[in-house]
Amino acid sequence: MERNYIDPSKVENLEDNLVTLKRVTKVVKGGRTFSFSALVVVGDKKGIIGLGFGKAKEIPEAIRKASDKAKKKLIKINLQNRTIPYQTSAKYCASKVVLFPASEGTGVIAGGNIRSILQYAGVENILSKTYGSRNVINSSKCAFKALENLCSPIELALEREIDVKSVYN
Repeated sequence: MERNYIDPSKVENLEDNLVTLKRVTKVVKGGRTFSFSALVVVGDKKGIIGLGFGKAKEIPEAIRKASDKAKKKLIKINLQNRTIPYQTSAKYCASKVVLFPASEGTGVIAGGNIRSILQYAGVENILSKTYGSRNVINSSKCAFKALENLCSPIELALEREIDVKSVYN
């Protein structure tokens, strides 16, 4: 499904959160060179979210790069009653994430990195399960991909050529 990204200048109150920061090493002839990689989630907690990954020699520069990339890839998620409208899943490398809608009062039942992505998206009631690799970067990208695959029930009904009420059955 072709996804249209949202212009970050049109979105107010974007908050960013550092999901993970790693020191990576490259071994060269003269010794080791150190750099940092950062994974940042950006969201307004009302259904707009972005995920970015950046690398640099300095920590603040890596975080800034990741934040800029996250703002360039903002997507809109269709939420219903502060949860997702239907079950979705995605696979990225060796990670697989399945997201289930939950009833009011359930909360965010998810691991640390996926929890931060869902909270910055504005999801308050959801269940998740991760299969395969639990690598922070891959499982985060996988959860973002699962949210990206969501479309509104109206779009889903048009795609399947059925009425909207039968989408929920």
